[in-house]
This record gives sequence, C-alpha cells and structure tokens, in this order.
Amino acid sequence: MSPAATPVEPKPAASVVLVRASPPGAPEPIEVYMIRRQRSMKFLGGFYAFPGGKVDPADGSPAALARCHGLDTVGAAAVTPVEPKPAASVVLVRPSPPGAPEPIEVYMIRRQRSMKFLGGFYAFPGGKVDPADGSSAALARCHGLDTVGAETVFRGDDAAPALAFWVAAVRELLEESGILLVCDGHGRPLDAREAAVAVRIERCRKALMAAEAPFAELLAREGWYCDLGGLRYLSHFITPRSSPIRFSARFFLCRAPSDQEPRLFTEETSEGFWIHPGLGYRRFLADEMTMAEPAEYGLAWLAQFGSIEDLWEAHADGRHKFHGIVDRIDVFWQRFDWKQNRFPT
Repeated sequence: MSPAATPVEPKPAASVVLVRASPPGAPEPIEVYMIRRQRSMKFLGGFYAFPGGKVDPADGSPAALARCHGLDTVGAAAVTPVEPKPAASVVLVRPSPPGAPEPIEVYMIRRQRSMKFLGGFYAFPGGKVDPADGSSAALARCHGLDTVGAETVFRGDDAAPALAFWVAAVRELLEESGILLVCDGHGRPLDAREAAVAVRIERCRKALMAAEAPFAELLAREGWYCDLGGLRYLSHFITPRSSPIRFSARFFLCRAPSDQEPRLFTEETSEGFWIHPGLGYRRFLADEMTMAEPAEYGLAWLAQFGSIEDLWEAHADGRHKFHGIVDRIDVFWQRFDWKQNRFPT
C-alpha cells in the first residue's frame, strides 16, 4: 500500500446561507444569495459559494461572546452532538462466477432488529474500535503496516491511533463472519483449509466472543499477526449529529481469502449473504433493503468497476475515496426516530 500524505489539520470556519421568499410568479419559491470568490484567492479562487470564512481567535473571546443575543454559551452547548466513537468496517468482495450479471459480489449482513443502533439495517461487517485495539500489544501484532504507515493514510487521535482501526477491522471481521486475516511471524499466510488451522481459528473466535482475553493476547497464544496487507482503505462516514449513538467509521476493502468463507453468526446479525453491488443498490432504491449511507454509497461505488482486479488496483494508493455528507445535513434527520430506526410514516 502506497501511503498518502498526512492531511492538514482543518481550521474552524463558518458560512451563512442567506435566503428569502421569491417574488410572486417566480418558478421556485425560494432565493439564496451566493458570491463568487476572487480568482486570485489561493483557496477555491473563482468558485461560487455562500458568504463565510475562517473563525478568528477573537471570535471566541469573552468580549465577543458577551456581545451575543439570542443564544449564549450554555444554549450553544445544549445543542452539541454526542461525540462519535471510532469504528471500523470491512467491505468484503469476491469475483462473480462466470456468466453472472455483474462481475463483483460483496458480502453484507443484516443487523439484528433488537439492536439499539440501526437494528434491522443492512450493512457491512464492522463495529466500534475497542481501547485494546490501540494498545501496544495489539499494534505489535500487526504485519504489513506499522503505526507510521497508518498515520500517513489518515490521522488517528488520543482515543484511537490510526492503526487501531485496522486491528478493529480484522477483529470485527472474525466476530461477524468467522474470517480471520492473520499470518505467522514471517508473514506467511495460514491455510484455513487445513483442519488443524480451521480448529484454531474457531477456538480463537469463541474465546474472543466469550471475552476470555484481549484479541492481541489470543493472537499471541497462536503465534499469529494481523495480516493487514489484505486491507485497503476506502472511506469515512460519521453518524448524523441528531443520533444519540454516533460513530466515526473507517471502511476497508478486502478481497475474500480463497481459504475461508464467511459464515452467519447470530449474536449481532440475522442475515449474511453475497450480493452484486448494483443489485443491492437497486434494492435499496426500491425500499427492499434498508441501509444507512455507508452501505448505500459503498454499493454504488463498487458497482462501477468491471472486475475485482480493476477494483483492487484503484485502491492501491491507500487514499481516501469518498465520504458521507448526510451527517452534515441536520434538517434531513429532524424527523428520524432513532429508537425505532425509521422515519415516521
């Protein structure tokens, strides 16, 4: 994986979307005010935009905050959304059999309806990044990518170093599908078609689900390392701000290993199946498969590729490919019932 450049830390900024009612007889009921940035400007010169700019240090001074009416610091804090927790998911793909209507299949799960967060939704295998995923013991059990390399793909933080997302992806894939991406200390992959290896993988998963020991310790017992060469970074999504449970989720592309098949485990999922991404996307549009933005965008993205080889090559640079936008559109989620996981009828 060729590491991408470390991104620049974003600066705070604010913009105003100024609107008014259209005059009688206008073709649309609303007008919005826009500006065009000077072509000479370094950032987006010549682009059309809404009025706005960076937040200056003085904007947050006591003197500035004291000159506010209609909302104070307490009121502003009251609408502060829940801090999203780090999470990781795996988009598992394989080539379709000859004669299939699409060249790629992707593995999807359906979350148990009883789950608090998006119960009943279709998704890719994944879950939150546990604190232990970022421990020194876990990071030391990685092969194919180190902490420096991971941080060049995307930046981690105090809650989770970047490499912890890769560890969580490997762990969650084992928990939800039974597939374990590991190698020995020399980087040699295991062959799960060997009965003894399959037994060891199953033993590792059962111990993990029973919380007998941290994932890193279970790997160490077997002399295994997370084989991160089989994961390629894909995308980033953040749960909408109105949700009482939020995640900042990183998605990784993974070619299904030839020696392992995903299996259905019902602790958190009720269905597990392979589907053509184009078909899955059409079923979403037809309201036959309920899914959140990451699965919707992921299926649409995969459907454009003509082969597994083309898909894999397109992600060899390790760069971020796309991200969600619905988390930024608060009005879209105002009526969503997060307890029932649906919009009111």
